[in-house]
Amino acid sequence: MIRRSLSMLSLLAVAAAPLAAQQMNHDPDKKVTDGGLPTGWMGRTDRDNAKIADAKFVTMGKGYHVTSGPAAIYWQKTGATKGPYIATAAMMQTKAPSHPEAYGIFFMGKGLDGAEQSYGYLLVRGDGKVMVKHREGKDVKTILDWTESSAVNKADANGKATNTLTVDASRSDSVRLKVNGRQVAALPGSRTGPTDGIVGLRVNHNLDVHVDAFTIEKR
Repeated sequence: MIRRSLSMLSLLAVAAAPLAAQQMNHDPDKKVTDGGLPTGWMGRTDRDNAKIADAKFVTMGKGYHVTSGPAAIYWQKTGATKGPYIATAAMMQTKAPSHPEAYGIFFMGKGLDGAEQSYGYLLVRGDGKVMVKHREGKDVKTILDWTESSAVNKADANGKATNTLTVDASRSDSVRLKVNGRQVAALPGSRTGPTDGIVGLRVNHNLDVHVDAFTIEKR
């Protein structure tokens, strides 16, 4: 139901251009030594020929630290979030990448370890832009293309930027997507259907990102 509903939403969106593939040729994944995942977490890379072990995801203080490596999603094994919820991820890009790269939060995840994986995701990057996408299997559609937003904190001269991303699925009329408390997009509930599913983190390739906090609050 979730996959079908988001597919309907994606019909209104523009398919992503092959820019990412072009960038990959000039900026290949940098394999990270001593990679892996903390206990209780799972991960999946975008590309089938990439390995999650080439990225490093560790607990650090009260949060987590991700050093990539290939672009990937990360989620806890505790299962799907059901019913109304608000999910928040406070994330800090700690170093400047060679070109703007994205990090953020995903939601309504289904079948993440299989060929029919499905999820929506909200991303920001250091140049102050925001994007919303939907993945279904190998098909990725753009719901909101890269758009400059005053809600997004840009990276400073050292490449650092801190942004808090929120998926507000507490109401049935829409899923509200926010950056630093300000709404940047809303997905109509009539098209998304039930918002049950796995919520997790996404970090694109060759980034160094600290997650100060990641919470899912049931409503």
